[in-house]
Amino acid sequence: MGQNPTKQSKDAVILMVGLDDAGKSSLLYKMKFGETVTTTPTIGFNVERIEMDRNISLMVWDVGGQQTMRLYWKSYCRDTDGIMFVVDSSNKERLEESQEELEYILRHSMQKKLPLVLLANKQDLPGALTAAEITREFNLKRMCCDRDWFVQPCSAKTGSGLEQGFRQMDLFVKTSLLNDNTFKSF
Repeated sequence: MGQNPTKQSKDAVILMVGLDDAGKSSLLYKMKFGETVTTTPTIGFNVERIEMDRNISLMVWDVGGQQTMRLYWKSYCRDTDGIMFVVDSSNKERLEESQEELEYILRHSMQKKLPLVLLANKQDLPGALTAAEITREFNLKRMCCDRDWFVQPCSAKTGSGLEQGFRQMDLFVKTSLLNDNTFKSF
């Protein structure tokens, strides 16, 4: 059995980063398997393919968020089609650190102006910042004025908002591919 020659598909490479304990792996596995998976801190990276439709899949690289791993984030930007940045919306003590790391990764993806979906995770916890508060705290209107961006409130625990965030990245990638004439039809 061979591949169907009329089927065009593309793997869009997505870099998923954020501070340690933001919930990156939990979000990825909730999206992939539809269930809550107990995770341990990611040493290195995890890679999962998320099938969005018959034409495109998101190949998500979930890279560890420990301080020693953050130095390598920029290395993953070269062949990347989009960035998903995960923030623990309930941990106000680490917001400034998270914002600085987002600025760092956006600086290193500047040449490609990669689209950004910021996943405001842990919305199920009391006191979690809203999408509007995250947008304001991170000064995203200024920081992302040269790229497509979107803030999606979500919860790895409940799955709320997760599919919408991945669908938004899918839309950004498709739009980018169409504009680049790399992908002819959907």
